[in-house]
Amino acid sequence: MTEKTTDILPLIIEGVYDRKGRKVTVVDMSDIDTAAARRFVICEGTSTQHVAAVADSIREYLLNEAGVKPYNYDGYANSQWIVIDYGDTMVHVFLPQTRQLYNLEELWSDAVITDYPEPSV
Repeated sequence: MTEKTTDILPLIIEGVYDRKGRKVTVVDMSDIDTAAARRFVICEGTSTQHVAAVADSIREYLLNEAGVKPYNYDGYANSQWIVIDYGDTMVHVFLPQTRQLYNLEELWSDAVITDYPEPSV
């Protein structure tokens, strides 16, 4: 039962940055009754191959470090936007232009939005 209470956010962020993913934003919607999830983690890759690699890294980190598998994932067919469903946390890995088009941060602008700095090299 303790696996369910483990906060997976740090592992998601590690997974993103391990494959050089960029621009991590967390949208905390826990106070919004109509939200589809408690939070969104949004990030970018620079190409379709990079988007897929970042999504793979996130899934590997959570499985290897916490034994957590996603409920589902989708988007690998074109890898412009891959979503990984961890129940109360949805991870969105975008190409920059696709992220800008859907603009999830603006859609949920009444949520608490936190941008995470990229690690220094």
